[in-house]
Amino acid sequence: MNILFLVFQQTMFFSIPLLIVALGGVFTERGGVTNIALDGMMIMGAFTGIFFINQMEGHMSGQFLLILAILISTLTGMVFSLLHAYASINMKSDQIISGTALNMFAPAFAIFTARMIQPNGVQQIQFENTFRIHSVPVLGDIPIIGGLFFQNAYITTYLGLIILIASVIVLYKTRFGLRLRACGEHPHAADSVGINVYRMRYAGVIISGALAGLGGLVFVIPTSTNFNETVAGYGFLALAVMIFGQWKPMRVLFAAFFFGLMKTIASAYSVIPLLATSAIPSDIYKMIPFVATLIVLAFSSKASQAPRAVAVPYDKGSR
Repeated sequence: MNILFLVFQQTMFFSIPLLIVALGGVFTERGGVTNIALDGMMIMGAFTGIFFINQMEGHMSGQFLLILAILISTLTGMVFSLLHAYASINMKSDQIISGTALNMFAPAFAIFTARMIQPNGVQQIQFENTFRIHSVPVLGDIPIIGGLFFQNAYITTYLGLIILIASVIVLYKTRFGLRLRACGEHPHAADSVGINVYRMRYAGVIISGALAGLGGLVFVIPTSTNFNETVAGYGFLALAVMIFGQWKPMRVLFAAFFFGLMKTIASAYSVIPLLATSAIPSDIYKMIPFVATLIVLAFSSKASQAPRAVAVPYDKGSR
Protein backbone atom coordinates (compact mmCIF):
# COMPACT_ATOMS: atom_id res chain seq x y z
CA MET A 1 0.00 0.00 0.00
CA ASN A 2 2.89 2.36 0.76
CA ILE A 3 4.26 1.79 -2.73
CA LEU A 4 0.82 2.60 -4.19
CA PHE A 5 0.71 5.85 -2.23
CA LEU A 6 4.23 6.73 -3.37
CA VAL A 7 3.54 6.06 -7.05
CA PHE A 8 0.25 7.98 -6.97
CA GLN A 9 1.77 10.99 -5.21
CA GLN A 10 4.75 11.06 -7.56
CA THR A 11 2.34 10.89 -10.49
CA MET A 12 0.50 13.88 -9.07
CA PHE A 13 3.77 15.81 -8.66
CA PHE A 14 4.62 15.24 -12.32
CA SER A 15 1.07 15.56 -13.69
CA ILE A 16 -0.01 18.83 -12.08
CA PRO A 17 2.64 21.04 -13.74
CA LEU A 18 1.87 19.34 -17.06
CA LEU A 19 -1.83 20.05 -16.51
CA ILE A 20 -1.26 23.70 -15.63
CA VAL A 21 1.06 24.42 -18.57
CA ALA A 22 -1.07 22.46 -21.05
CA LEU A 23 -4.12 24.47 -19.97
CA GLY A 24 -2.08 27.59 -20.69
CA GLY A 25 -1.50 26.22 -24.19
CA VAL A 26 -5.23 25.59 -24.56
CA PHE A 27 -6.04 29.24 -23.81
CA THR A 28 -3.56 30.69 -26.28
CA GLU A 29 -4.36 28.25 -29.11
CA ARG A 30 -8.10 28.60 -28.54
CA GLY A 31 -7.50 32.29 -29.21
CA GLY A 32 -5.61 31.58 -32.42
CA VAL A 33 -1.96 31.95 -31.36
CA THR A 34 0.28 28.91 -31.04
CA ASN A 35 2.81 29.12 -28.23
CA ILE A 36 5.74 26.72 -28.36
CA ALA A 37 7.57 29.06 -25.98
CA LEU A 38 5.88 27.36 -23.01
CA ASP A 39 9.19 25.72 -22.09
CA GLY A 40 10.99 29.06 -21.98
CA MET A 41 8.18 30.64 -19.98
CA MET A 42 8.37 27.77 -17.49
CA ILE A 43 12.11 28.38 -17.08
CA MET A 44 11.62 32.10 -16.49
CA GLY A 45 8.83 31.53 -13.99
CA ALA A 46 10.78 28.87 -12.12
CA PHE A 47 13.91 31.04 -12.10
CA THR A 48 12.30 34.09 -10.51
CA GLY A 49 10.17 32.06 -8.10
CA ILE A 50 13.00 29.85 -6.87
CA PHE A 51 15.41 32.79 -6.61
CA PHE A 52 12.85 34.65 -4.51
CA ILE A 53 12.57 31.63 -2.20
CA ASN A 54 16.37 31.41 -2.03
CA GLN A 55 16.66 35.03 -0.96
CA MET A 56 13.71 35.17 1.43
CA GLU A 57 13.69 31.76 3.14
CA GLY A 58 15.79 33.17 5.99
CA HIS A 59 13.21 35.91 6.61
CA MET A 60 9.98 33.99 6.14
CA SER A 61 9.00 30.37 5.67
CA GLY A 62 6.11 28.03 5.19
CA GLN A 63 3.17 28.32 2.85
CA PHE A 64 3.16 32.13 2.84
CA LEU A 65 6.60 32.16 1.20
CA LEU A 66 5.41 29.65 -1.39
CA ILE A 67 2.31 31.72 -2.15
CA LEU A 68 4.45 34.81 -2.76
CA ALA A 69 6.76 32.79 -5.01
CA ILE A 70 3.70 31.55 -6.95
CA LEU A 71 2.59 35.14 -7.54
CA ILE A 72 6.07 36.16 -8.70
CA SER A 73 6.40 33.21 -11.09
CA THR A 74 2.95 33.89 -12.51
CA LEU A 75 3.73 37.57 -13.05
CA THR A 76 7.06 36.70 -14.67
CA GLY A 77 5.34 34.39 -17.14
CA MET A 78 2.82 37.09 -18.01
CA VAL A 79 5.51 39.71 -18.67
CA PHE A 80 7.67 37.30 -20.69
CA SER A 81 4.67 36.23 -22.77
CA LEU A 82 4.16 39.83 -23.92
CA LEU A 83 7.23 39.43 -26.14
CA HIS A 84 5.59 36.53 -27.95
CA ALA A 85 2.23 38.31 -28.08
CA TYR A 86 3.72 41.46 -29.60
CA ALA A 87 5.73 39.54 -32.19
CA SER A 88 2.84 37.24 -33.13
CA ILE A 89 -0.10 39.65 -33.02
CA ASN A 90 1.23 43.14 -33.73
CA MET A 91 4.21 42.26 -35.93
CA LYS A 92 2.46 39.25 -37.51
CA SER A 93 5.70 37.30 -37.38
CA ASP A 94 5.99 33.54 -37.69
CA GLN A 95 4.74 32.23 -34.35
CA ILE A 96 6.96 29.14 -34.40
CA ILE A 97 10.10 31.24 -34.91
CA SER A 98 9.03 33.67 -32.20
CA GLY A 99 8.45 30.84 -29.74
CA THR A 100 11.75 29.18 -30.65
CA ALA A 101 13.62 32.43 -30.05
CA LEU A 102 12.11 32.76 -26.57
CA ASN A 103 12.94 29.14 -25.79
CA MET A 104 16.56 29.84 -26.69
CA PHE A 105 16.67 33.09 -24.76
CA ALA A 106 15.15 31.89 -21.47
CA PRO A 107 17.75 29.31 -20.34
CA ALA A 108 20.63 31.48 -21.49
CA PHE A 109 19.25 34.45 -19.55
CA ALA A 110 18.61 32.34 -16.44
CA ILE A 111 22.10 30.80 -16.48
CA PHE A 112 23.86 34.12 -17.07
CA THR A 113 21.83 35.93 -14.41
CA ALA A 114 22.27 33.14 -11.84
CA ARG A 115 26.03 33.15 -12.31
CA MET A 116 26.17 36.93 -12.07
CA ILE A 117 24.14 37.36 -8.89
CA GLN A 118 25.26 34.29 -6.93
CA PRO A 119 28.54 33.94 -5.03
CA ASN A 120 31.38 32.21 -6.91
CA GLY A 121 29.39 32.20 -10.13
CA VAL A 122 27.29 29.20 -9.10
CA GLN A 123 24.62 28.27 -11.63
CA GLN A 124 22.33 26.18 -9.44
CA ILE A 125 19.93 28.01 -7.15
CA GLN A 126 19.50 26.11 -3.89
CA PHE A 127 16.45 26.30 -1.66
CA GLU A 128 15.15 24.52 1.40
CA ASN A 129 11.95 22.62 0.70
CA THR A 130 9.75 23.35 3.71
CA PHE A 131 6.49 23.37 1.78
CA ARG A 132 5.38 19.76 2.08
CA ILE A 133 2.16 19.34 4.07
CA HIS A 134 2.60 16.20 6.17
CA SER A 135 -1.14 15.74 6.66
CA VAL A 136 -4.12 17.98 6.01
CA PRO A 137 -6.15 18.25 9.23
CA VAL A 138 -9.18 15.92 9.29
CA LEU A 139 -8.94 15.08 5.56
CA GLY A 140 -5.59 13.38 6.01
CA ASP A 141 -7.14 10.88 8.43
CA ILE A 142 -9.62 9.50 5.87
CA PRO A 143 -8.70 5.88 5.04
CA ILE A 144 -7.00 5.42 1.65
CA ILE A 145 -8.27 8.74 0.20
CA GLY A 146 -6.43 10.66 2.92
CA GLY A 147 -3.21 8.81 2.14
CA LEU A 148 -3.56 9.45 -1.59
CA PHE A 149 -4.61 13.10 -1.66
CA PHE A 150 -4.07 14.73 1.72
CA GLN A 151 -0.78 13.40 3.08
CA ASN A 152 2.70 14.50 1.99
CA ALA A 153 1.02 16.98 -0.33
CA TYR A 154 1.69 20.49 -1.62
CA ILE A 155 -0.74 23.35 -2.06
CA THR A 156 0.39 23.49 -5.68
CA THR A 157 -1.43 20.21 -6.30
CA TYR A 158 -4.73 21.64 -5.12
CA LEU A 159 -4.01 24.86 -7.01
CA GLY A 160 -3.67 22.88 -10.24
CA LEU A 161 -7.07 21.26 -9.75
CA ILE A 162 -8.63 24.66 -8.99
CA ILE A 163 -7.13 26.02 -12.23
CA LEU A 164 -8.66 23.09 -14.13
CA ILE A 165 -12.14 23.84 -12.78
CA ALA A 166 -11.70 27.56 -13.46
CA SER A 167 -10.54 26.83 -17.03
CA VAL A 168 -13.64 24.77 -17.79
CA ILE A 169 -15.89 27.50 -16.44
CA VAL A 170 -14.07 30.33 -18.21
CA LEU A 171 -13.87 28.61 -21.60
CA TYR A 172 -17.40 27.22 -21.75
CA LYS A 173 -19.55 29.22 -19.33
CA THR A 174 -18.46 32.83 -19.82
CA ARG A 175 -18.71 35.47 -22.54
CA PHE A 176 -14.92 35.81 -22.49
CA GLY A 177 -14.47 32.11 -23.26
CA LEU A 178 -16.95 32.21 -26.12
CA ARG A 179 -15.22 35.23 -27.66
CA LEU A 180 -11.78 33.68 -27.21
CA ARG A 181 -12.84 30.47 -28.95
CA ALA A 182 -14.47 32.48 -31.73
CA CYS A 183 -11.19 34.31 -32.35
CA GLY A 184 -9.41 30.99 -32.74
CA GLU A 185 -12.00 29.56 -35.14
CA HIS A 186 -13.35 32.47 -37.21
CA PRO A 187 -11.56 35.72 -36.28
CA HIS A 188 -13.13 37.74 -39.11
CA ALA A 189 -16.61 36.64 -38.07
CA ALA A 190 -15.78 37.58 -34.49
CA ASP A 191 -14.51 40.97 -35.63
CA SER A 192 -17.70 41.57 -37.63
CA VAL A 193 -19.79 41.45 -34.44
CA GLY A 194 -17.54 43.89 -32.59
CA ILE A 195 -15.05 41.58 -30.84
CA ASN A 196 -11.54 42.99 -30.64
CA VAL A 197 -9.54 40.04 -31.99
CA TYR A 198 -6.17 41.55 -31.11
CA ARG A 199 -7.20 42.13 -27.52
CA MET A 200 -8.62 38.63 -27.14
CA ARG A 201 -5.51 37.06 -28.57
CA TYR A 202 -3.35 39.11 -26.23
CA ALA A 203 -5.47 37.84 -23.35
CA GLY A 204 -5.00 34.23 -24.46
CA VAL A 205 -1.21 34.57 -24.75
CA ILE A 206 -0.91 36.35 -21.39
CA ILE A 207 -2.99 33.65 -19.66
CA SER A 208 -0.76 31.00 -21.20
CA GLY A 209 2.31 32.87 -19.97
CA ALA A 210 0.89 33.14 -16.47
CA LEU A 211 0.11 29.42 -16.29
CA ALA A 212 3.45 28.44 -17.85
CA GLY A 213 5.39 30.58 -15.37
CA LEU A 214 3.39 29.06 -12.53
CA GLY A 215 3.90 25.57 -13.98
CA GLY A 216 7.66 26.05 -13.94
CA LEU A 217 7.64 26.69 -10.20
CA VAL A 218 5.13 23.89 -9.56
CA PHE A 219 7.41 21.48 -11.43
CA VAL A 220 10.50 22.30 -9.35
CA ILE A 221 9.06 22.60 -5.83
CA PRO A 222 7.88 19.00 -5.18
CA THR A 223 10.69 17.24 -7.01
CA SER A 224 13.94 19.01 -6.11
CA THR A 225 15.81 21.30 -3.72
CA ASN A 226 17.65 23.24 -6.42
CA PHE A 227 16.97 24.78 -9.81
CA ASN A 228 19.51 24.31 -12.58
CA GLU A 229 17.89 26.59 -15.20
CA THR A 230 16.02 23.77 -16.90
CA VAL A 231 12.59 22.14 -16.71
CA ALA A 232 13.65 18.96 -18.55
CA GLY A 233 11.62 19.76 -21.66
CA TYR A 234 8.34 19.86 -19.76
CA GLY A 235 7.04 22.72 -21.87
CA PHE A 236 7.23 20.57 -25.00
CA LEU A 237 5.70 17.63 -23.18
CA ALA A 238 2.86 19.96 -22.16
CA LEU A 239 2.27 20.73 -25.84
CA ALA A 240 1.92 16.99 -26.47
CA VAL A 241 -0.54 16.78 -23.57
CA MET A 242 -2.55 19.65 -25.05
CA ILE A 243 -2.71 18.00 -28.49
CA PHE A 244 -3.51 14.58 -27.04
CA GLY A 245 -6.22 16.28 -24.96
CA GLN A 246 -7.77 17.79 -28.10
CA TRP A 247 -7.60 21.33 -26.68
CA LYS A 248 -10.30 20.41 -24.15
CA PRO A 249 -9.53 20.87 -20.42
CA MET A 250 -11.02 17.61 -19.15
CA ARG A 251 -9.27 15.56 -21.81
CA VAL A 252 -6.08 17.45 -21.01
CA LEU A 253 -6.48 16.28 -17.40
CA PHE A 254 -6.44 12.61 -18.40
CA ALA A 255 -3.59 13.16 -20.84
CA ALA A 256 -1.55 14.88 -18.11
CA PHE A 257 -2.08 11.96 -15.74
CA PHE A 258 -1.04 9.49 -18.44
CA PHE A 259 2.21 11.30 -19.16
CA GLY A 260 2.72 11.92 -15.44
CA LEU A 261 2.51 8.18 -14.84
CA MET A 262 5.07 7.56 -17.58
CA LYS A 263 7.38 10.12 -15.99
CA THR A 264 6.90 8.47 -12.59
CA ILE A 265 7.89 5.09 -13.98
CA ALA A 266 10.98 6.70 -15.51
CA SER A 267 12.10 8.33 -12.26
CA ALA A 268 10.83 6.02 -9.51
CA TYR A 269 11.25 2.59 -11.08
CA SER A 270 13.86 1.67 -8.45
CA VAL A 271 11.23 1.62 -5.66
CA ILE A 272 8.74 -0.50 -7.63
CA PRO A 273 9.70 -4.13 -6.86
CA LEU A 274 8.70 -5.58 -10.24
CA LEU A 275 10.67 -2.97 -12.16
CA ALA A 276 13.62 -2.76 -9.78
CA THR A 277 14.35 -6.49 -10.08
CA SER A 278 14.12 -6.58 -13.86
CA ALA A 279 17.19 -6.61 -16.07
CA ILE A 280 16.06 -3.59 -18.07
CA PRO A 281 18.74 -0.84 -18.14
CA SER A 282 17.88 2.42 -16.37
CA ASP A 283 18.29 4.40 -19.60
CA ILE A 284 15.31 2.53 -21.06
CA TYR A 285 13.10 3.73 -18.21
CA LYS A 286 14.27 7.32 -18.72
CA MET A 287 13.19 7.10 -22.35
CA ILE A 288 9.64 6.00 -21.51
CA PRO A 289 7.94 9.46 -21.33
CA PHE A 290 9.33 10.55 -24.69
CA VAL A 291 8.72 7.22 -26.44
CA ALA A 292 5.16 7.30 -25.10
CA THR A 293 4.79 10.83 -26.47
CA LEU A 294 5.85 9.74 -29.96
CA ILE A 295 3.57 6.71 -29.93
CA VAL A 296 0.52 8.60 -28.64
CA LEU A 297 0.93 11.49 -31.07
CA ALA A 298 1.52 9.11 -33.97
CA PHE A 299 -1.82 7.42 -33.38
CA SER A 300 -3.82 10.48 -32.33
CA SER A 301 -2.52 13.25 -34.58
CA LYS A 302 -4.77 12.36 -37.52
CA ALA A 303 -7.86 12.80 -35.36
CA SER A 304 -6.65 16.09 -33.85
CA GLN A 305 -8.91 19.05 -34.49
CA ALA A 306 -6.92 22.18 -33.74
CA PRO A 307 -8.66 25.58 -33.81
CA ARG A 308 -8.95 26.55 -37.47
CA ALA A 309 -7.21 29.92 -37.24
CA VAL A 310 -4.39 28.87 -34.90
CA ALA A 311 -0.94 30.10 -35.96
CA VAL A 312 -2.50 32.31 -38.65
CA PRO A 313 -1.73 36.03 -38.08
CA TYR A 314 -4.92 38.07 -38.13
CA ASP A 315 -5.09 40.89 -40.64
CA LYS A 316 -8.13 43.07 -40.13
CA GLY A 317 -7.95 44.35 -43.70
CA SER A 318 -8.14 40.93 -45.36
CA ARG A 319 -11.50 39.21 -45.77
